[in-house]
Amino acid sequence: MFHLMFSLPGWYVIVRFIVPLALPLGIKLILSMLVLLASHYLLLSRLTSGSIFSAEMPKPLIILFNWAFSAVLFLALMQLMMDVLVLISLLFRHQAEIPPGVRYLAAFFAMILAAVGVQQGIRVPPVKELILEVKNLPREFEGYQLLQLTDLHITRLFNASWTTALVKRAMSLNVDLIVITGDIVDGSLQNRWADVEPLRGLHAPDGVFAITGNHEYFYGQEQWTAHLTSLGLITLLNSHKVIKRGGVSLVIAGLPDASAPRRGSTGPDLAKALEGAPADAPVILLDHQPRNARKNTAHGIDIQLSGHTHGGLIIGFDRLFAKPNAGFVSGLYDVDNMQLYVNNGTALWPGMAVRLGRPSELTRITLQRKIQMSTPA
Repeated sequence: MFHLMFSLPGWYVIVRFIVPLALPLGIKLILSMLVLLASHYLLLSRLTSGSIFSAEMPKPLIILFNWAFSAVLFLALMQLMMDVLVLISLLFRHQAEIPPGVRYLAAFFAMILAAVGVQQGIRVPPVKELILEVKNLPREFEGYQLLQLTDLHITRLFNASWTTALVKRAMSLNVDLIVITGDIVDGSLQNRWADVEPLRGLHAPDGVFAITGNHEYFYGQEQWTAHLTSLGLITLLNSHKVIKRGGVSLVIAGLPDASAPRRGSTGPDLAKALEGAPADAPVILLDHQPRNARKNTAHGIDIQLSGHTHGGLIIGFDRLFAKPNAGFVSGLYDVDNMQLYVNNGTALWPGMAVRLGRPSELTRITLQRKIQMSTPA
């Protein structure tokens, strides 16, 4: 059913776009076969690599498949718009004709749009600056800076050279703390060993903290957690760390992904994560999926940092991501006085590596004291 759903845009393009073209039958058959091949990229990945999440193909081939699949998707949407216009014209008893030139222009535009979207998806992202105000932030933490990375999905697509460039850009920011909010890798340790090695270069004065995302559980989470720890990442799974400046504290707490129990692992327990934390210290929570944000506010969290949604990938499509994530898809939200930031992602799942209007980001977060406004008597 999953692969059938992903092939539907391809079948629609064949029936509504390719068949009506004034081209020889042989050319139509070749075009149809290419469209079906692009539409079944994930099935090919599963057959050749054993998984839809980690295509073990050469990087140029993965890029080509993502471009072709995206082009088919965009062309299907354009063809749907043309069909809707024809139907509307029929309602007014005036049958509109779509000139052949418009069809060819739509195909060209779809291919250009796909190329732009894939380039935006696979680049090393630019820095996004974000200021978060915390009402009880001690003066000693005024201007404190964190770098949030999330959804790196280190694979054949986001490989060692990409990770090396990412680490170089991250280290140029000179932040106090680095946090990685899940989905660091896709693939087995054997296949990803060299690709994750550059993460050893990540360091910050107060450490590099990480949590698990749902993808870690597809490939042996415990083994991966141990290996990432050997690279210098401090994994917070239902635990916390206290950052001190003089006699005051800032708490960084982390949870395992919400999907962990379905994979036979320990699920998130925020009460346990905060056991022994200073009662008067601000708390920053790392939780891969944003859907439990309203539940987390009951524990006095000041800031929750999440990822998982990839920002919805394409502007407009983000609404498809809203319901399974409790309405939280991209950007900053006020959730019962807790600030929730849903990061668009540093990279994304290679199964659909395309972005339009929802750019990837290296997110540098600066903490500031929230000024309390006094109410007039």
